[in-house]
Amino acid sequence: MSKRLLLVDVDCGVDDAQALMMALAAPEVEVLAITCCFGNTTAENVCRNVLRVLHLCNRMEIPVFCGASQSFLGEINPKCVHFGSDGLGDEGDPQSPGLEHIQKENAVHALIRIINEHEGQVSVVALGPLTNLALAVKIDPTLPKKINKLYIMGGNLEGRGNWTVCAEFNFYLDPEAAYIVINSFTCPIFIAALEFAWGNGLTMDFFRNWVNQDTNKARFMKKITAKLKQEYGFVSYDSYAMAAAIDESIITEYLECAVSVELHGRYARGMLVLDTENKWKKQQKVVLMKRCNAEKFKERLWAALQ
Repeated sequence: MSKRLLLVDVDCGVDDAQALMMALAAPEVEVLAITCCFGNTTAENVCRNVLRVLHLCNRMEIPVFCGASQSFLGEINPKCVHFGSDGLGDEGDPQSPGLEHIQKENAVHALIRIINEHEGQVSVVALGPLTNLALAVKIDPTLPKKINKLYIMGGNLEGRGNWTVCAEFNFYLDPEAAYIVINSFTCPIFIAALEFAWGNGLTMDFFRNWVNQDTNKARFMKKITAKLKQEYGFVSYDSYAMAAAIDESIITEYLECAVSVELHGRYARGMLVLDTENKWKKQQKVVLMKRCNAEKFKERLWAALQ
């Protein structure tokens, strides 16, 4: 059976690292490339973090591309320290590969090229602000028709935020990019939103057993999560979108409706807006994940650290 082809766009913090390691451990998928964007830390740190994960997993053959360092409108980026200033718990590794391993081609152009080379075959997993994808579709408006499926971690279902009162982190960091992607992409779109992740969190007992395995990957994960505050139990936000991209049967309940992104609200800028009553009459609907098979999800996470 042919492998699922994935192109992964990240702002590599701790949960991106977990999601990447899940994909690299999945025998049924092939990661064609990893594109990097600002978000959990600077774009340069994101690149370093991705290389560190690939080195740990002995997958340095996967090309890594550096992309957007600011939002679509070029606004000043907020300082994000929830995963440490470097995105991986401020636990550096002098053995990590340097930035000379980053490809010369820009991430946006790499996205366009790779998707065109594998038209209709590549699924994109977007785990950070959607800036790279928004820029790509502005350069090549035919791109959405050439993607197999798009999996996004971002947005919210109930107007509750974790960055502002009403907005989730990834969408708030670049609302214009989120709006462009949500309203421009015509391929099937699957969204793992904030409340979905919260509602499907795992226990801290699982987390402790997970990071205390006797493997180099588990020791790495334990190190980068040592200072992490886990208020909702163990919630690996980005891993839900990745798990769905690997095996859609992991998602057991979903809502399908048209959506958009609020750009101008005083309190709600960056909020994902759901048209559950079909008032907009939009043809394009997205799949909003609501429940997942916890046992299958845990199996994927466990395999990631083997």
